[in-house]
Amino acid sequence: MSNIQDSITDIAKGLHEADLISQTTLRELVDDDLPELIEFTGEDIQLLRQRQKVSQSVFAKYLNISPATVRSLEQGKRHAHGAILKLLNIVNRHGIKALV
Repeated sequence: MSNIQDSITDIAKGLHEADLISQTTLRELVDDDLPELIEFTGEDIQLLRQRQKVSQSVFAKYLNISPATVRSLEQGKRHAHGAILKLLNIVNRHGIKALV
């Protein structure tokens, strides 16, 4: 961790201990508590979906994206990022029912 990050972490922890910022704000400043996001290839996404035993259309509904986007991701034409990447990681760790 850099000296700047160490300083920010120390300041944030001090502010939290003094009840000047909430735990949520502290987590926004220090993301040590957040799990690392796994990047998925198209093949990985297809296998993840198949392990959940759902069609592309059903998977798309859970992820709040179009079936065409699922197809593009699985074919490697698009790469998951942002919210889609986060949701794929949740499904990978906890199963599709975690999104309900």
